[in-house]
Amino acid sequence: MASDRIFGLVSTVLALAYIVSANQTQTSFLADPVGPKGFPIIIGIIWAFSGLFMVVRPDPEPKWPAISTFLALAFAVIILIGYAYALKPLGFLLPTAVASGILSYQISPNPKTAVFSGIGLSIGLVVIFKFALGLGLVAFPRGLLG
Repeated sequence: MASDRIFGLVSTVLALAYIVSANQTQTSFLADPVGPKGFPIIIGIIWAFSGLFMVVRPDPEPKWPAISTFLALAFAVIILIGYAYALKPLGFLLPTAVASGILSYQISPNPKTAVFSGIGLSIGLVVIFKFALGLGLVAFPRGLLG
């Protein structure tokens, strides 16, 4: 309950700062009638009302998951960051197969299923992205096939 109120208060203050920042946007004489300020101000107002709602009507105190859940989430984030860095030098297939296999193993610790999930997802996504959607996906490391 207190955590919701604190988060709602911080969120409301940030929303108000966002609205003030949006009001300082310079407009040109060729701008549309609403101008570049309108949309950010609307978002800020909705954000502020959402934060105030959390302050006025918080949820009951949440039951936080065990520390092992947070460690598993941190590990998944590390894997995804490594995946993002590995895409350019290694192409799409290998990093996608490895990352999705590791994450699949984390969800259901069965090595055989994780390996097949990683390989299947990697190949399936290449087929969809490259051939069905026509995206310029680099499947293999540069220089490997030509």
